[in-house]
Amino acid sequence: MQGRLAAPPASRGCLDLAQIETIELEGGLIRPDEADGVERLAALREFIRGSLEQADALLAEQFWDGRDVTELVHARAWVVEQLLLLAWKKLVPFTEHVGLLAVGGYGRGELHPQSDVDLLILLGDEVGEDRPSREIEAFVQLLWDAGFYLGHSVRTLSECAEDSAADVVTTTTFMESRLLTGSKNLLDALLEATATDRMWPGKAFFEAKFEEQVQRHARYHDTAYNLEPNIKEGPGGLRDIQMISWVTRRHLGARTLHGLVEHGFLSVSEHRDLVGGRRLLWRIRFALHLLAGRAEDRLLFDFQRQIAERFGFRDGETSLAVEQFMQLYYRTVMRLERLNESLLQLFQEALADREKDDIHDLGGEFRVRNGYVEVASDAVFPRRPAALMELFVRLAQDESLKGVTAATIRSIRDHLYLADEEFRADPEVNGCFLELLRQPEGVYTQLQRMNRYGLLAAYIPAFENIVGRMQYDLFHVYTVDQHTLFVVRNLRRFAYGKYQERFPHTREVYKRIAKPELLYLAAMFHDVAKGRGGDHSELGEIDAREFCERLAIEPGERKMVAWLVRYHLLMSETAQRKDLSDPKNIQAFAELVGNTRYLDHLYLLTVADIAGTSPKLWNNWKNKLLWELYLACGDALRRGLENPIKRATRIRETRSAALSRLLRRGVDPNAINELWATLPEYAFWRLSPDQLEWTSETVVSEPGQEQHIAVRPVQPHGVSELLVSVPDHDGLFAAVTSVLDEMGLDVMSARVLTTNDQRSYDLFQLMDAHGEV
Repeated sequence: MQGRLAAPPASRGCLDLAQIETIELEGGLIRPDEADGVERLAALREFIRGSLEQADALLAEQFWDGRDVTELVHARAWVVEQLLLLAWKKLVPFTEHVGLLAVGGYGRGELHPQSDVDLLILLGDEVGEDRPSREIEAFVQLLWDAGFYLGHSVRTLSECAEDSAADVVTTTTFMESRLLTGSKNLLDALLEATATDRMWPGKAFFEAKFEEQVQRHARYHDTAYNLEPNIKEGPGGLRDIQMISWVTRRHLGARTLHGLVEHGFLSVSEHRDLVGGRRLLWRIRFALHLLAGRAEDRLLFDFQRQIAERFGFRDGETSLAVEQFMQLYYRTVMRLERLNESLLQLFQEALADREKDDIHDLGGEFRVRNGYVEVASDAVFPRRPAALMELFVRLAQDESLKGVTAATIRSIRDHLYLADEEFRADPEVNGCFLELLRQPEGVYTQLQRMNRYGLLAAYIPAFENIVGRMQYDLFHVYTVDQHTLFVVRNLRRFAYGKYQERFPHTREVYKRIAKPELLYLAAMFHDVAKGRGGDHSELGEIDAREFCERLAIEPGERKMVAWLVRYHLLMSETAQRKDLSDPKNIQAFAELVGNTRYLDHLYLLTVADIAGTSPKLWNNWKNKLLWELYLACGDALRRGLENPIKRATRIRETRSAALSRLLRRGVDPNAINELWATLPEYAFWRLSPDQLEWTSETVVSEPGQEQHIAVRPVQPHGVSELLVSVPDHDGLFAAVTSVLDEMGLDVMSARVLTTNDQRSYDLFQLMDAHGEV
């Protein structure tokens, strides 16, 4: 596409073309410094502004009425083009040395309601004194004033060549150049000066664009399944499709995605998925721009609900309209992510020198080509379906392997129908899956790959329901399937010392786990029943037990995995909602857990679950609470459930420990006894010995003071502790917490004590909104 756009059907009636032609012919060029120049310029600006607003309103109406978004993005590009050309013709005199070019998305003839209009004002190197600087400045200012969002640059041919040689992003921008007005010789000179085959040899171009994509994906945690995704820049988003287009154009010379079919890089069904995926993302982006009234590519919660309703989704018995819409979105970007991976792998293979291919046998029906696994023939999977599962075991066993060849990825997808009930009951298949979970490396990576290729959901039908399913709550920031796999990843990390700073105690506990694969199975099923109605823990327990039976896991281990799924929320809820200083709460928790083996597994699963919910949810305070509960429960189990600690014993131990420390610090014992005589009994089992010591020393060190306010850091838990001791009165607690909230501090826990002489001793443990002191 190197010239002007043809008028698409959706543009009919958007512009008054007769009036545009009349304005073009009337009065010649507008010169702002002439007598009537300012008035004519203002009239032109208002006409263009009104025309753009009228056209946008009509396009928006057509969009909400269900018109194909592909027509609409092309129609808006055409509308903008007519108005740009009118402004240029009225303000910039024609010269052979100046051209107006559309670049970027606008160069492709695609424009969403609030997208930037990317322009290159190209100057020949010989422009010299003919450079119409004032006229160009007036043109750009007019467009801004008329309501256009411009992304423009003014460059000479030489500058374009220099910039293209230095930056592959600039090169791809010029690849999509389209001449709007000016000499075609200028465009030809630009394409010649910035030709990618000269500036960027094939392999260098591919590697630069691939690295650009890697860096972009990393900004989104390498997942497309954030709950407020960026539909343009995130993995599987529009930028990934553009990446495919750029590489296709560079290596195949094809200007449309259909060229991938013609050159054998995509099947017809894959091309349909690619174009259909782009159409859905365009629909969402068009809607976002209309609803936000700005260039918005983040699918924020507020917009998700509105778009779901506008797109015709309705609440069902087990899922909200917004959940149905978002599941469609996530499954679409998963397909696009997979196509992106396959196509880039194909391009990489095409760029390689086939005579120098490094091919060696991997055993069985597999071989390795240049570091990527492939099946020895197309007949492998139909002849032995278990090879579908074995492939991922082979990948996990060899860290040097980079991935799967594009042809084999396609073959996996084509043969997913083999993963039927017979496949799931096959001892060889189930043995391979257990073998994968037992690998010392690569478990998370291969499970993630299995999910992306569709095999995980085919092998575990219950998993299909959670693929792309969002969790509409205040905590989870990933889809259920992605969260599940992150929990497995976290469990894997507990084995390594480099994660010990973030998870201080997990490595110590993990060393006692004899069969980590049981933990991974519990992780994979802990949320598998979400969205099915009923208690997902109870339903997941049934699924987990049945799956473990299929894997021929022995009954005792099977029972533990099912129990972990059933009670995966128990430890988190107990630690964060119950008073851990009350022996009754510890006893009740210990009775449910039953033994230290279950406790070890539940602790690790709980930490991994919280940390896999959101990058910000795990913090030092939660670490403290869970570890405190773990230790207290362990003590109760070792002491014997038939010998629960009595409250009187706790009180005696707390008083004794605190008093001993205070006396060593030289605090007056009479002052201590006088203070303690005013405290209610529950103070001595709700406060830890350390808290009782600090509170007591703070108060008795300043006798006669009406108020005591003190703050101290509590290490290594990353919190600050605040003591407020004042005469008790109504509304005191609310007043203090209100002030703390205004200061941006979160109250992690509070101990409120009222003495016999009507004083209040309130202890708060605090963090700021970032989980820091």
